[in-house]
Amino acid sequence: MEKGLTYTSKVKVTQANTALALGSGDMEVFATPALVALMENAAMKAVQPELPEGSTTVGAFIETTHVKPSALGEEVSATAVLENVEGRKLAFKVTASDTKGVVGEATHIRYIVDRERFMSKL
Repeated sequence: MEKGLTYTSKVKVTQANTALALGSGDMEVFATPALVALMENAAMKAVQPELPEGSTTVGAFIETTHVKPSALGEEVSATAVLENVEGRKLAFKVTASDTKGVVGEATHIRYIVDRERFMSKL
């Protein structure tokens, strides 16, 4: 797998993904848990086409900032870039923005796993 793979995931801020709805706060702004999910989705999709059949990636670590609120109706996008590959370990830099600029950044680690083997451990 090559460094530099990238993907941008987007979501509209709705009542369902606000801090109030998700319980991470008490205001109707884009929730930090929703931001983290969007960032992980971008990283997952950045490498998905390059994975061997029967494989996927799972998140193992994320360190993030959420520095600005995003209002209802705003579109938030997260762009993940694969920065390092060490065997099954994949390291990403993720930047999230809305129409007013950067709202958050993250360092994210995912691991390549075999789907069947992973699920058999449950």
